[in-house]
Amino acid sequence: MYASMQVASFVVTPFSGYVYPNETVLPWGVLIVIYPYITGLVAGAFIVSSLYHTFRIERFKPVARLALLSALAFLCFAPVALLSHLGHPERSVEAIWTAHWTSAFAAFAYVAGFYEILLALEIWFAFRVDIVTMSQTAKGAAGWIYRVLTLGSCDVSERALAYDRQWTKVLAAIGIAAAAGLHGYVGFVFGSLKSREWWSSDLMPIIFILSAVLSGVAVLVLVYAVSSKVRRAVIDERCMTGLAQVLWAFLIVTMVVEALEYVEMMYRRIEGIEMIKQLIAGPISMSLAIQAVCSLVPFVIVTVLLARDVRGKALVGWLSYTSVLLMSAVLAMRWNVVIGGQELSKTAKGILTYTPPIWGREGVVWASTVLCSSFVFLWALARLLPPWEPAKMSE
Repeated sequence: MYASMQVASFVVTPFSGYVYPNETVLPWGVLIVIYPYITGLVAGAFIVSSLYHTFRIERFKPVARLALLSALAFLCFAPVALLSHLGHPERSVEAIWTAHWTSAFAAFAYVAGFYEILLALEIWFAFRVDIVTMSQTAKGAAGWIYRVLTLGSCDVSERALAYDRQWTKVLAAIGIAAAAGLHGYVGFVFGSLKSREWWSSDLMPIIFILSAVLSGVAVLVLVYAVSSKVRRAVIDERCMTGLAQVLWAFLIVTMVVEALEYVEMMYRRIEGIEMIKQLIAGPISMSLAIQAVCSLVPFVIVTVLLARDVRGKALVGWLSYTSVLLMSAVLAMRWNVVIGGQELSKTAKGILTYTPPIWGREGVVWASTVLCSSFVFLWALARLLPPWEPAKMSE
């Protein structure tokens, strides 16, 4: 049995085998692919910041404050993809006032809200000296904004700065667990769904956390390299090498855990395994190939960079190229999870083939706009709070 037709504004996906009529329109499209992808950028960027603020690894100092701003920018736009998917986003506040705890999505407002407050506090302590400095030097509306941001605290004595550093360290330590919880929760949303064999896995939250760190570190490498190029600033090679080491460590663990998930699935011969094989060989074969290639090639490149202790432009160039591939791999992984799980029929005897629309609320253009807007917001934050060098003040 095969069908392909269009009803109203929804595209009924082509399918083969036994498929329920209500499955011919996929409820989760590209926006739900972008949603866990952006939250992953949050977790990965924040962990890099914590490596400096909590563990005092000095080589990450050049990107520590940039990582904080990146995490906040991406976190502010993670709900946008989710809200855009809703038919009536103005009703989303009902999930907060009348929480239904049997829904994992209903908990997102509380998890993200707590993490956003934590991030805002840490950024305030990390940038407080800069805010005080600019409140005294900036004129007009900018000066008024900085004076509001001081929250009445203009003390920059050594005792006050020690207090700031202490709070930054504590918040960064709490943030590590919060970052893991934020993205582990997204993996739990899919892993806890028993009705889909492709999703129901105990390893799903772990895979989401590991891949989140990969994508977050990769985007930080790109932002740092591009911004340094634009500012004509010298890139810290020790920092780039450290980021490469983090990428290498998390990449090898991620590939092993993902391989274990597939091996376990095949070894246990779960219900519907034959249709899962058809899914892998059919609708998601291309995205799986992209995920595999964009993971293996960076692994080889980063291994060579670290083994040969590559420096200079070669290090920056190859690591930037690697970061683009890794971000593509994680995006393909999100596609395989979100879309692939829906392309497998609940009857376990049918396969659907989904092609995303270009335009519209669930289209590729709007999803790309949401993703790009997070980078624009990061640029605006960096203009407000330059993350490159802490301001110097005389007591």
